[in-house]
Amino acid sequence: MTTLADTSLHLLRERQQPRPLAWSGLSAGLAWAAVAISAVAWPDVSDWLETRRFALGAAIFAAGFISLTIAGRWLPRAGDWIREAGPWATASGIALTLWQLASAKFGWLPLPFFPPPQALLEVYTEDYATLGASVFASMKLLVTGFVVGAVLGFLTGVAIGWSRQAGYWVHPVLRFIGPLPATAWLPIAFFAFPSSWSASIFLIALATGFPVTVLTWSGIASVNSRYYDVARTLGARPGFLILRIAIPAALPHVFVGLFMALGSAFSVLMVAELVGVKAGIGFYMQWAQGWASYANVYAALVVLALLCSGSITLLFRLRDRVLSWQKGLVQW
Repeated sequence: MTTLADTSLHLLRERQQPRPLAWSGLSAGLAWAAVAISAVAWPDVSDWLETRRFALGAAIFAAGFISLTIAGRWLPRAGDWIREAGPWATASGIALTLWQLASAKFGWLPLPFFPPPQALLEVYTEDYATLGASVFASMKLLVTGFVVGAVLGFLTGVAIGWSRQAGYWVHPVLRFIGPLPATAWLPIAFFAFPSSWSASIFLIALATGFPVTVLTWSGIASVNSRYYDVARTLGARPGFLILRIAIPAALPHVFVGLFMALGSAFSVLMVAELVGVKAGIGFYMQWAQGWASYANVYAALVVLALLCSGSITLLFRLRDRVLSWQKGLVQW
């Protein structure tokens, strides 16, 4: 008869057994070793200052992937992580090796339009102050416009979803003006507002407000009326119905509107900085393109991609926290 102690001992022995080697982690280490070797094995076709530092960084990544692969035989979390991330790390290493060879080593890609990866590293080490100031200016503009548009859109959506009178007056205006791209207001905005910064805030808020309004309105309107009936029989007042029933039930729709609005806000931010605002990541890219510094343009694009991805991730975390009470009920 198997006792509890025998079962525990068996499980302990199973955990102490080395797990199979994660071959995807080993391939990732070899791919990044190829990046490092390709950076030092051939001379550069032009002068780039960060080639050796780039090779050193790639070698550190290669050593890290191989170490995780070996450690993963005894550390389950490390093994699981390298198994999952290994294919992407391998693909990234192969892409970087090909990019390195085609641009810096053999000159197959025309310069300066296609700079090598060490040129981007050079931008980050040499021009980080200007790039950081541009990121700060862009985020200040984006956050201000997005918050203003989201708050106004949310309040408008609640109003027209709850009140028939508000819906009567606001709905036709929303249907007529709302579908217009926010960038279509560009000539009027830069003429009507005292500065390009305030005009950009208006455009970003406009691009944010429309999807948030429509999705909030849809969420409020789709709440099951039986919830209200039950609450009314218990003596609930209109304020309670709005704040405790309508808005919580509409929050999944509101977050869909916020996700859509964030993409539109980034698009308008880039257009505003390219044509009017004299600061920010879009202005930096235009300035760099004017001087044919395409390494700066690509470096700014990478930073912009990280900002967009980080903003979406932050919004996902906020949604998971706010809607934790609906876990398992709402499918995204």
